[in-house]
Amino acid sequence: MDIFDIIGPVMVGPSSSHTAGAVRIGYIAGKLMGEPIAKAEILLYGSFLATGKGHGTRKALVAGLLGMKPDDMRIPDSFEIAKEHGIEVAFGESALRDAHPNTAQIFLTSVTGKKLEVVGESLGGSRINIAQIDGISTNFSGDYPTLVVHNMDQPGHVAEVTSMLAHKSVNIAAMQLYRAGRGGNSVMVLECDQEVPEEGINWLRHAEGVVKVTYLGLE
Repeated sequence: MDIFDIIGPVMVGPSSSHTAGAVRIGYIAGKLMGEPIAKAEILLYGSFLATGKGHGTRKALVAGLLGMKPDDMRIPDSFEIAKEHGIEVAFGESALRDAHPNTAQIFLTSVTGKKLEVVGESLGGSRINIAQIDGISTNFSGDYPTLVVHNMDQPGHVAEVTSMLAHKSVNIAAMQLYRAGRGGNSVMVLECDQEVPEEGINWLRHAEGVVKVTYLGLE
């Protein structure tokens, strides 16, 4: 246990899990979208649904989507700020089963029509886990620059991605591979020590067999 576990994060309260963690889930979902958001449908599960209202969970999730951090004093006003930006926000109950008690399922639509689904879990002390992207299981914290590549399950794609990162002098801190089934859709999640240059990301987006690329940059 370190000092962070004892005193908790710097945040707008009242809860490190239901407020600060919710802000981080929204923030990372917005960063993964990578474009201005036009519409957000946020479905809550478990304790987020049952007790989130009193902890400001809904306002915290919207604040994160607006790019706010857990210590931003504007969090309580996030609904009004979203309305000022023309962002349509709706809430509901998630139909997930056996998920983490503090889970939000977020469906985003950008101003250009791009869509993204993110399932985020708040683990306590503002720590989170991104458990799904577009219906495929993932497992990353958002603490590192993270490249998410959706591709067909075919030989050579892992080598293409890792070679691109090596060429751009980007070191891989952790790498996870997921697939829906042999020969179907698959996902690579690569947490990196450095930011991935935009030209490398654009090259991947045009590579044969790559369906979608999302990127979480920390800068």
